[in-house]
Amino acid sequence: MPDGPAPAPVTQKLRVRYAKRGRLRFTSHRDISRAVERAVRRAGIPVAFSAGFTPHPKISYAGAAATGTASEAEYLEIGLTETRDPERVRADLDAALPDGIDVIDVVPARAGTALADRLEASEWLLRLDGVPSDTAASAVAAFLGSEVIEVERLTKKGRRRFDTRSAVIALTVESSNADPGAILRMVVRHATPAVRPDDVLTGLRQVADLAPPSPPLVTRLAQGPLDGPGRITDPLDPDRDPVAAGAEPDAVGA
Repeated sequence: MPDGPAPAPVTQKLRVRYAKRGRLRFTSHRDISRAVERAVRRAGIPVAFSAGFTPHPKISYAGAAATGTASEAEYLEIGLTETRDPERVRADLDAALPDGIDVIDVVPARAGTALADRLEASEWLLRLDGVPSDTAASAVAAFLGSEVIEVERLTKKGRRRFDTRSAVIALTVESSNADPGAILRMVVRHATPAVRPDDVLTGLRQVADLAPPSPPLVTRLAQGPLDGPGRITDPLDPDRDPVAAGAEPDAVGA
């Protein structure tokens, strides 16, 4: 065991929603986590640390979007050694982070709950430049009319083949005079392995030969619990009850 006093215990756990915008969408998850740790130090937030020879700040992430994807709904949890006002933490952390990583909301975590369990699905917006809306609509109809659409992708466990159709709860085409192409809006259930927007595009190419001439601009609009067909609710709503502010904190993973 290492010498020295034990680390201070967690007295408050906060859940944070942040956005990844603009050029920061190309930042890797590892770089995001490093930026958050630096911002926590600069903001003077009393983060708790794990025990052992290499202590780590007790900050954990849930449902992080892939590199190259913008997002309005990224989440992390942070354990504090002192109780702080969530709105003050939101403002201080947001000011210390680089432009493009924007803190939207901070709430006290309700004891006995896991944020990851609430992240059941994601809503995505894909802009397909150079693809006419009627062409995209035909491809979407072919996709939704299929029972199974299998794609193959390299995952952490090796190359996997999996069905994309069963994970797609909703898929529509939106037209806009301001955009030079089609806009797809989709709600995708979280599964194992995860079905990503690029997997759905691969499925669209298989069933309808839809191949955008340039990489799509992908943005996650929301992620959270499913409430009816295609509707995602705020995963932090259960924590907003006043009871949560006085609840005992859960342990936060490093």
